[in-house]
Amino acid sequence: MHETRFGALIVASLMSLLLLADSGGADDSSVTGADDVNASAGLLSPLSSLEDPVDRMLETQFENGLRVLTLEDHATPVVSFQLWVRVGSRDESRYTGLAHLFEHMMFKGSDNIPPEKHAQLINARGGRINAFTSRDFTVYLADVTSETLPLVIELEAERVANLDISQETLDSERQVVLEERRMRTEDRPMGRALEALMALTYTAHPYRWPVIGWRSDVEKATVEACREFFDAYYVPNNMVIAIAGDFETGPTLDVIRRTFGKLPRATRIPRNPTVEPVQTGERRAIVHFDLRAPVLAAAWPAPASGHVDGEALDVLSTILSAGRSSRLYRRLVYDEEQALDAEGGFWEMLESGVFYAFATARPGVSIDRVERLFMEEIERLQREPIGQDELDKAKRQMEVGLVNGLATSHALASRIGREVSTFGRVRPLAERLASIQAVTVEDVQRVARTYLQKDKRSVVHVIAAPPGFAEQNGAGR
Repeated sequence: MHETRFGALIVASLMSLLLLADSGGADDSSVTGADDVNASAGLLSPLSSLEDPVDRMLETQFENGLRVLTLEDHATPVVSFQLWVRVGSRDESRYTGLAHLFEHMMFKGSDNIPPEKHAQLINARGGRINAFTSRDFTVYLADVTSETLPLVIELEAERVANLDISQETLDSERQVVLEERRMRTEDRPMGRALEALMALTYTAHPYRWPVIGWRSDVEKATVEACREFFDAYYVPNNMVIAIAGDFETGPTLDVIRRTFGKLPRATRIPRNPTVEPVQTGERRAIVHFDLRAPVLAAAWPAPASGHVDGEALDVLSTILSAGRSSRLYRRLVYDEEQALDAEGGFWEMLESGVFYAFATARPGVSIDRVERLFMEEIERLQREPIGQDELDKAKRQMEVGLVNGLATSHALASRIGREVSTFGRVRPLAERLASIQAVTVEDVQRVARTYLQKDKRSVVHVIAAPPGFAEQNGAGR
């Protein structure tokens, strides 16, 4: 949104970082783009002396268990308010998709606010609101000017305390979600690939089902189930409020105390007890879809958020697939011209992680050939140590991504909200940078060998259906 006081420092640091760089990470400048950050041979980081604004963050915990994180910066008249609720699709048991359904229902009115009025009140004052749901969290966001912050807090507390969970509201938002599911998953080959991949990678844990839910569950979810779910998780001792930007901490805490502070805490917050069993062999699935460019998706079980191997896995994924000079892109898209794109990464979640990769074959190219080239690159990482220049470049890219989380009030609120919701604390910038810089060539090869084993992988091919398939199997979803 707006650049803050620390944002100016960060821009200067990034410019220094880029000026230090040379072309050590790529052997052909024609395939190097703005998404690649080339690094010099040493880690002469200009970031080591960068102020971490989180050092000035204050945390307040109310008697009902609500945690409030406040970080003032008055350089620009913008403040970001974020409500992090520790509930996602992993917490569903009877009907999938309930966590995401409430992301929609929270904007449909409460006892004292008519439907859609919440958004209208904020938008009329020049603010922006949004929300998202993941497998672990549901988050409600508002970026406003300072005088609107008390209204944001009042509205947020009102819908948490008095949300309209009626049959009429459920039926309305159910149709919205089903249409979203159709557009984002059912009618898109990549959506089909991801849904099938997670269902293949996990056989027991609730991470296996899509955040948006299975269609049949969304169609059948009841008002009673919705109310039970909301009452269980939308409680103050399951929430973190993160506020960063132009505001005064004292008066803001007074408003939160008067609104959120009176909400009763839960005596128990239910969690799904399922633990994913160890995978003991390769898994494969084929999804038929009307397409010309087949899709390859692959995944391997990986550690949860905060694991000691996390940074090494991030470095590995950066080398493998971050940017047009990454190994997967160069091999599949540029050198061999067999794929339209290739990407991947290390996806951390609270209870486990996934190392994933995707590629889209060029029309007419065999998906089996794309997979062979794809896996050859992974096997090369396991067999041959990476070069020091390649390691340094990957670390630079990760450092840039890390400091981007300091540049705006919104980014800062996201950082402190996510970190406290995940780890119970905000990891200092210096700690994060030190973890990145500590990764060695040997670490990268070790995690590639440890986690990317053939017997641990799941592979999905999304390919065109054979003639007569639709008629034989029905056209329904």
